[in-house]
Amino acid sequence: MPHCFRLTALALSLIGLSGVSSVWAQEERPAEVPAAVTPVNGSTAANAAPLPLEELRTFAEVLDRIKAAYVEPVDDKTLLENAIKGMLSNLDPHSAYLEPKDFAELQETTSGEFGGLGIEVGQEDGFVKVVSPIDDTPAARAGIQPGDLIIKIDGQPTKGQSISQAVDKMRGKSGSPITLTIIRNGGRPFDVKLNRAVIKVRSVKAQLLEPSYGLLRISQFQVNTGDEVVKALQQLRKDNKGNPLSGLVLDLRNNPGGVLQAAVEVADAFMTKGLIVYTKGRIQNSELSFSADPADPSEGVPLVVLINGGSASAAEIVAGALQDSKRGILMGTDSFGKGSVQTVLPLNNDRALKLTTALYFTPKGRSIQAQGIIPDVAVAPAKVTPENDPEFFKEADLAGHLGNANGGPDRPTGSKAPNQTPRPQDEDFQLSQALSLLKGLSITRNQ
Repeated sequence: MPHCFRLTALALSLIGLSGVSSVWAQEERPAEVPAAVTPVNGSTAANAAPLPLEELRTFAEVLDRIKAAYVEPVDDKTLLENAIKGMLSNLDPHSAYLEPKDFAELQETTSGEFGGLGIEVGQEDGFVKVVSPIDDTPAARAGIQPGDLIIKIDGQPTKGQSISQAVDKMRGKSGSPITLTIIRNGGRPFDVKLNRAVIKVRSVKAQLLEPSYGLLRISQFQVNTGDEVVKALQQLRKDNKGNPLSGLVLDLRNNPGGVLQAAVEVADAFMTKGLIVYTKGRIQNSELSFSADPADPSEGVPLVVLINGGSASAAEIVAGALQDSKRGILMGTDSFGKGSVQTVLPLNNDRALKLTTALYFTPKGRSIQAQGIIPDVAVAPAKVTPENDPEFFKEADLAGHLGNANGGPDRPTGSKAPNQTPRPQDEDFQLSQALSLLKGLSITRNQ
């Protein structure tokens, strides 16, 4: 594809929940901009304002005073690294200084394997807030939900801790226990006990909900997610006895984002023309645009896209592109609202800067920063409680009734359909609504 960029070690751009930490706990991942984003060039540097000498003198004086008067000795390296962290922390929630351990873990996350609990977390009112649990991880299996506030980790309050400190406490040896104290929807605190694990995330899962209707779930955007989506579409057709699908649900709920190029490739799997996304920034290579090519792995399948407040960044890029191009109907609740792109700029000594370098825009020029994407059809999550249908006296119960003209069997009161195995849509209200909409579209389209 003309818009494909090769990822290199020079720079990895991300669009995930930056500032959000994914609990392996993992620090939130931005969405990836093409690989080699170069540093500010000479002309830009030449036009920059001169160094503020007075402020630099103040910095040197503060450094000297701390070294001389602080209650305990502090070495220069620690003070300077803390100064760098402070410089980044006051830019925006998604820019950060990555020490060797953090940098290595970020690289693991984009490849799809890391250790911990499996939650994307951020901060709210000084507490750790769950952005989304990752599918098939200890956090997801324990029932942790988006919006949960983690107020204690193993009995220690999180109030006042930095997100990195909280994330470090949630990391640990695979199999080791941990207790999170959670407040949900303003209720009373309760404890959730989990065991840490090595998290191997499958970013794409697919299955038939029923004949001709498929579900494609993307839990996060990793380097290979685009290829996995194409393979999943091919497998769904095979599972449907080689016939094209009549409808597909693309589930992006609780998807915290990931690699930008993967988001572009996923959107391109459903689009055959037009702009997918474009970015605007200040440095060389930060202004980019990505367009769809004519190939159509989805075969034009009618599409409903599920989003919610845990759908962020790269997930919002895909949702926005499909909404603006009218390729799919968005259903669910408003998305997270992260419209910035981070670039990982390696430094010496295995360190890196994760720096916000651009804003992204949907094909129609919409920035979703701090606003999110509004679904076309608003459907709040709800618990599905099936009710038994009342039994009615039917024609087949009448003595001497005529048989069916086509020779089919009678269906008197009490006759039951064959036992059906549980299906995802039976307990997922939003998913069942998406499937119902696809069926309605199929009926009207084929009339």
